Amino acid sequence: MKNIQIIGLFWVVIGSFLPLVHVPLIGNWNYWQVDHFLAITCWIFSAGALFGILNNKGKITKIFAVLLILLFLFTLFAIKVQAFQYFSFMPFKSWQEKLAGIVKLRWGWIVEFLGAFMIFFSNSNKINQTQI
Repeated sequence: MKNIQIIGLFWVVIGSFLPLVHVPLIGNWNYWQVDHFLAITCWIFSAGALFGILNNKGKITKIFAVLLILLFLFTLFAIKVQAFQYFSFMPFKSWQEKLAGIVKLRWGWIVEFLGAFMIFFSNSNKINQTQI
């Protein structure tokens, strides 16, 4: 199961470089282009999960997996709020909603969440428990 967690961790790190948000006329953005501090936080949580995986600390690994999932949910929420805030100069709310709707999420989020869930749901505590 440790290998599945490492693969999940690999998916989280690689997913941070994949397109996560599409902004018209600008193009696709990855985690670093969305926000530097959130990207660094993602990599720090990934390093913490790697520490837990390599030292067979199941609780630490699960804590960092949950932190990664919460970070991804927070980032999705922040992207939507920022898109609405960016177009707040428009006089009508319907125009704001229409223009904020052109900022689209991309397929990189699937990789991010899949990797975090792989880390969380694979169980590394049962390795080598039957040694005599």
